[in-house]
Amino acid sequence: QVQLVESGGGLVQPGGSLRLSCVASGINFGIWNLAWYRQAPGKQRESVAAITAKNFTTYADSVKGRFTLSRGGAANTVHLQMDRLKPEDTAIYFCNAVYGMTDYWGRGTQVIVSS
Repeated sequence: QVQLVESGGGLVQPGGSLRLSCVASGINFGIWNLAWYRQAPGKQRESVAAITAKNFTTYADSVKGRFTLSRGGAANTVHLQMDRLKPEDTAIYFCNAVYGMTDYWGRGTQVIVSS
């Protein structure tokens, strides 16, 4: 059974940082394309950052230069380092893994940026 479990969310002040992690079981992350999405209240889910199996990364314009996506030291982890957070980054953040026509989602972790 495949599971993606996100962690690291929380409440942070504007300008602060958080590091989200996604740990997978049941699949080998190394060959999967991975991504973080987020969904703010009343808005559609949007892509935040993605990394291919060959470690090519892309970022949404809104987070470019502030967020960094990387594969973890352990084989089945991926991290999203989020710096200089803004109130508009408030959302539930989801981990996504795609391989061919198959994809999996985690249940999400809440990020609230507020003073």
